[in-house]
Amino acid sequence: MTRKSLAEIAQRMRDIDIAMLSTKTQSGEIASRPMSNNSDVDYDGDSYFFTYASSQMVADISADDHVSLAFSVEPGLFSGGGLFIAVTGRAQAVRDKGLFAAHWTPDLDAWFEQGIDTPGLVMLHVRAVHIKYWEGEEEGEVDLAA
Repeated sequence: MTRKSLAEIAQRMRDIDIAMLSTKTQSGEIASRPMSNNSDVDYDGDSYFFTYASSQMVADISADDHVSLAFSVEPGLFSGGGLFIAVTGRAQAVRDKGLFAAHWTPDLDAWFEQGIDTPGLVMLHVRAVHIKYWEGEEEGEVDLAA
């Protein structure tokens, strides 16, 4: 097993827009859904996603804040052997419009027509605890819990 720094992993994540965000439902099932990081990819272990407060995902996180994120780049001529990143962390729903503005991009206007003033808007903040990655033949992990 090799060791990459968080900065090295962040550099590789820059072009990955979609993550699968998984939560534990109140019935104990695992629910996953695709979420865009909105090009907010100066990754330091924190991820931000926008959604509605009324979503099942927010209810799941309110009951159990343990989540996972899965990122991937398919193997290919330019991407090499592919890249797969699994993040486990803790999530919280943020309702602070000042923080919304810090992570807002114009692309979000297509989903939330009133921008940061969209009724019921929340931002999910996922703080990574552990990252595991596979890149071609290489695999490793970064523990951020310390």
